[in-house]
Amino acid sequence: MNWLHVVAYFFGGAFFSNAVPHFVGGVMGEPFQTPFAKPRGIGLSSSTVNLLWGFLNIVVGYLLTCRVGDFGLKVTSDVAPFGLGILALGLFGARHFGSLHGGNTPGQS
Repeated sequence: MNWLHVVAYFFGGAFFSNAVPHFVGGVMGEPFQTPFAKPRGIGLSSSTVNLLWGFLNIVVGYLLTCRVGDFGLKVTSDVAPFGLGILALGLFGARHFGSLHGGNTPGQS
């Protein structure tokens, strides 16, 4: 397997993971943090900005996953980096946004 494919699949998973809260929040009409808010990543952006940001993440995730190499859902060496990308960004989001939205229990940092 080409190591560039592994990197692309990892980041493809990360972009798909990042798309979920933004796209869903946008569809629900709720504000959420984006890189365009002030302060960056902490302030809230409108639901429209979140919907568009989520959609862009879906497009980039698709390009990195489906247009690089020959990604196969039944190929463990393809799915493993993709899944790790989802998990890595999911854990980052849980920790970062949990501190902003009260999702981290007391005593956790």
